[in-house]
Amino acid sequence: MAGVVLVATAMVTATSLAQTVPVPKPAPKGRDGGASGGGPAVTGATQMPPNPVIPDPRRNVPSSIFQTFDANQKAQAARVSAYLSSLQTLVGNFVQVGPDGSKTKGDFYIQKPGKVRFEYDDPSPIDIVADGSSLVVRDRKLATQDVYPLSQTPLRFLLSDRIDLMKDTNVVNVSADDVFVSVTIEEKQALVGTSRLLLMFGAKDGQLKQWTVTDPQGYDTTIAIYNLDSSKKLDPGMFKIDFTNYGPSPG
Repeated sequence: MAGVVLVATAMVTATSLAQTVPVPKPAPKGRDGGASGGGPAVTGATQMPPNPVIPDPRRNVPSSIFQTFDANQKAQAARVSAYLSSLQTLVGNFVQVGPDGSKTKGDFYIQKPGKVRFEYDDPSPIDIVADGSSLVVRDRKLATQDVYPLSQTPLRFLLSDRIDLMKDTNVVNVSADDVFVSVTIEEKQALVGTSRLLLMFGAKDGQLKQWTVTDPQGYDTTIAIYNLDSSKKLDPGMFKIDFTNYGPSPG
């Protein structure tokens, strides 16, 4: 099982299902790039893949339900909420780092509310598609897909039409330095355990740079995004879920 549980955890932690998503582990042939990640909403010259910032696995994020925030932290969270709410479309490239350090890359397309498509580069056969209510993890090689409610995945925070992080989520940490503004959201499920979503934004340009999902077992999956464009018109057909050519996974 260990070899088939991880890739889309960064996008698809189906916390209500008491299991991680059964997706093949990405091939460890990531092509490293040396440039720093992110950029303005519409980038100019094509950027090299960023080196994702991997959180310290020993970090201990406060999880008290009585967590309080000072005025600066509330202001940072408000700016992040306004930025996320302002986005309607976003297109770009991504680099994903799994818990075992393996890397895979690909392209992503977001159309709010609720629609996303992640296309992983070869040799990974995986696509992830959300149509506004459901999300599928598709294996092109096996012609199978697993279906999950979008409402039970961390993606819903990024795909909401409008969001106020302090009111609509359980924010447990807000921090900022010269490079990143970071917001950590925690979710607790009685049958599954606690998972966390760490969103990181550029301190200077305010753009989303990367996110990390920590599953209830404590494993991190990080996705860094780059070559961002928020002006493209997207074909609605790319977010349709194909139930004809792709069946459910065996078992």
